Amino acid sequence: MNVTRRTFIATAGTTAAVALAGCSSNNAAKDAGSTANKGSAAGSAAASGVELQIFAANSLEKALPEVQQLYTDQTGTTFADTQFKASGDLVEQMKAGAAVDALITASKGTMDDAVDASLVDESTRTDMFTNDLVIVKADGSDVTVTAIGDVATIDGKIAIGDAKTVPAGKYANQALASVGLYTGTEGDDGEYAPEIADKVALADKVGTAAKYVSTGDCAAGFVYSSDIFRYDGIVEAFVCPEDSHKPIVYPGAVAASSQNADEADKFLDFCLTNKDAQKIWSKYGFELSA
Repeated sequence: MNVTRRTFIATAGTTAAVALAGCSSNNAAKDAGSTANKGSAAGSAAASGVELQIFAANSLEKALPEVQQLYTDQTGTTFADTQFKASGDLVEQMKAGAAVDALITASKGTMDDAVDASLVDESTRTDMFTNDLVIVKADGSDVTVTAIGDVATIDGKIAIGDAKTVPAGKYANQALASVGLYTGTEGDDGEYAPEIADKVALADKVGTAAKYVSTGDCAAGFVYSSDIFRYDGIVEAFVCPEDSHKPIVYPGAVAASSQNADEADKFLDFCLTNKDAQKIWSKYGFELSA
């Protein structure tokens, strides 16, 4: 019942008092309900109280935080200081006892190492993203690359990730092996040909290789296509043919020691299935693994 000022004046005191009391009660109930709903929504946003620790390949440094924020906004689950390093270094940290909820690497080989060391739950392993291997140069540089072998004639250093820990370095060495500039087929089992041996500048992660090129310390470098979206000052000079190296796949898995295994698994699934998350991956040059 809506009690207007006119109704109040025209109505007997008792009736008006009852009406006003009812109205006041209804409003109070509505206010209480509204507060409860708001509290429920806020509680939902922070319901889990879960904080996930993610270890992820360095090349995910820009895209993953945006996806994590999206997940936090929708679920309330938060994230500790995500570690973005060379995949091999992340696996070594896990072997040393680092507390981790989920691991995303930039190669199947490094995830295989994690599986072999019982660091992840193999049943949760899934291929998440794919990427391309590209040769980059500094923006404005007159360096020309029309084939992988052209790096042998470039005037200047060539930035390549250290294949011992950096998957991008292994892919780069495989590509170089395809044109006779590296002696091993796996990418971490050979040596550089004399034509480039003195020109190679090893980097501790793929992002460092990109920076070497952007600063002019190196004339060219092997990185992922997604790195062009991460760093200013570099441009694509050449895309290495897919058959010049093993497929670039990013597997993800829940850590075997995770105390939040269910939530970690949900997050990995969210990365692949949420439409807004998919847009973020695409924005940074990643494609979902088929």
